Amino acid sequence: MTNRPRALFGRKLNDLKELKEATAYAKQKGQLGSFYEVTKEVSLEGDEFKALAEDFFNEQPWIEKSDGGSNENGDLRCIRVINIETGERLLISSEGYDYCLYTALEE
Repeated sequence: MTNRPRALFGRKLNDLKELKEATAYAKQKGQLGSFYEVTKEVSLEGDEFKALAEDFFNEQPWIEKSDGGSNENGDLRCIRVINIETGERLLISSEGYDYCLYTALEE
């Protein structure tokens, strides 16, 4: 089970700006983040990604209530969202909702 990826997930963050600030703060405090498993990947055009990044609470048609939760190892199950134009990647765990309840930057 070595080399399992980790990410710093934030709960109920408003947007990408707030996520980046929270991630920088968590890194400064020495936090390592949670183990995660990507269960689905979604690629968005620049404008679609920007709309998502500006409001994490907007419902998304590609998030299903079954997305999220934990796997048998306790790793967070999440969706990887990729900005096709820039390659920027977000991780989203919806925990039974149709919006971004938990978000993280994938580095």
